[in-house]
Amino acid sequence: MTETFDYVIVGAGSAGCVLANRLSEDACNSVCVLEAGPKDWHPYIHLPAGFIKTFHMKGINWAYQQEPGPWTGGRKIYAPRGKTLGGSSSINGHIYNRGQRQDFDTWAQLGNRGWGYPDVLPYFKRLERRVGEGEDIFRGREGNLTVTTMDWKDPLCEAFMAGAISLGIPKNPDYNGAIQEGVSYAQRTIKNGLRVSAATAFLHPAEKRPNVHVRTHAHATEIIFEGKRAVGVRYIKGGKGGKPFEVRANKEVILSGGTYNSPQLLQLSGVGSPDLLRSHGIVVRHALPGVGEGLQDHYAPRSVARVKNIKTINERRRGLSLALEAIKWATTRRGLLSLSPTMVYCFWHSGETTESSDLQLTFTPASYKEGVQGQLEDEPGMTVASWQQRPESRGYVRIRSADPFAPPIIQTNYLVAELDRRVIVAGMKLARRLLASAPLAPYYAYEDFPGPGVQTDDEFLGAATQRGTTTFHPGCTCRMGPADSSWAVVDDQLRVHGLQGLRVVDASIMPRMISANLNASTLMIADKASDLIRGRTPLEAVAVPGAGV
Repeated sequence: MTETFDYVIVGAGSAGCVLANRLSEDACNSVCVLEAGPKDWHPYIHLPAGFIKTFHMKGINWAYQQEPGPWTGGRKIYAPRGKTLGGSSSINGHIYNRGQRQDFDTWAQLGNRGWGYPDVLPYFKRLERRVGEGEDIFRGREGNLTVTTMDWKDPLCEAFMAGAISLGIPKNPDYNGAIQEGVSYAQRTIKNGLRVSAATAFLHPAEKRPNVHVRTHAHATEIIFEGKRAVGVRYIKGGKGGKPFEVRANKEVILSGGTYNSPQLLQLSGVGSPDLLRSHGIVVRHALPGVGEGLQDHYAPRSVARVKNIKTINERRRGLSLALEAIKWATTRRGLLSLSPTMVYCFWHSGETTESSDLQLTFTPASYKEGVQGQLEDEPGMTVASWQQRPESRGYVRIRSADPFAPPIIQTNYLVAELDRRVIVAGMKLARRLLASAPLAPYYAYEDFPGPGVQTDDEFLGAATQRGTTTFHPGCTCRMGPADSSWAVVDDQLRVHGLQGLRVVDASIMPRMISANLNASTLMIADKASDLIRGRTPLEAVAVPGAGV
């Protein structure tokens, strides 16, 4: 069975939802969205604290595993990605964090016209409905995406922020404003005690239009080409062994499957490294060696201290306490179940000569088994995750076989670059100082991990190797850059080099990692791409004199 639309979007994640909304504003455009997962019906998606359940729910989660790397102690690190309407925005930690001005100016310096900070700021503003502090020159007030600041004043969080201030880290009421550096409660995509995903903010409103067609349980298996032009997509309905379908695109095929799935589909379709494709018996349709190469992610060891004299989330999320919290959320949409997993954000420097903050630290009044988010420990604890904002190490995503249902090979190569190892150690040392600060002393029992026996740089690095995990921020596998760059996959219009009718629009197009969680910027990429696709004049660049990096 074949259907024909103007645009076919592969993936209903953060980018795909925004694209479906924007492209369908033109009533003459028909838009089809293919999503491998189900509708976002599950209650745990919409309950903010439900992340602890969706983390491992394979029905709405690709539940990938990374390959062991040279600096991960032989471990395969779990890499969840959303597999439902909204994609990872339906299972993530709700955080809204754009990054620093310098991140986007660097993209432009790499040859990507129109992607500097003054160019992308108007799209960040157009997307968001900021509730709370923030200067209007930086923040949007009328967009689809509601962004709030955590309003639950926790004594441990307050003490942690006071501790940061005592170490010379300033309070910053808006890390998405003029400057990122400082400490504050986290900004998140939660409204009235419910998750605001890309699906609820953008896709579901668009679905009310007659020109939007969403196909769930539709696993894309191949891009259809006529010569060098993409003209459609083949997919299987209902999983491996299901019924095959294809959809045709009069105008464009747009890949928004994310950092792992977009390069995988390109490779399965014969676009990528010729050696890789031939090794799996795939005919080379278009040689493009950069496909799947350049993967970057934030790698975070999580420092844990045991807590005394106060209850933490560990105790408050079980038994009678949990039942009371459930009643509170059901009646008021407030309380523990309305919270995101990370409550405080801190941005600072790994050294005195660092020009902009290169460390990101998060605090939560809870601790997780084996340093992995998703499984609360029984003992009361508090956790600081620390990571390098702009890693140098790069890995890759490559097909495992010609089977479109086989998960790709994901090799992140954490800490391969020597600079990354230095900065990660500096982050762990700062985490120790923060947890042991005077304002936290009434609640601080002892350091559980890495533990007082860890003192030297080599010992810290060993601890990071033993317990570090992904922060769920993969990017850069279909990088944006000029055609003469050996690594580039798309141009600055997000068109795949050397092909027609095919774009990639998701976090994979980032030429290098940004100093932030990726969801906010992925939404921005899609919003800007929607204007590029429609041939609209881009929003006017915003001059922000004196804005910090």
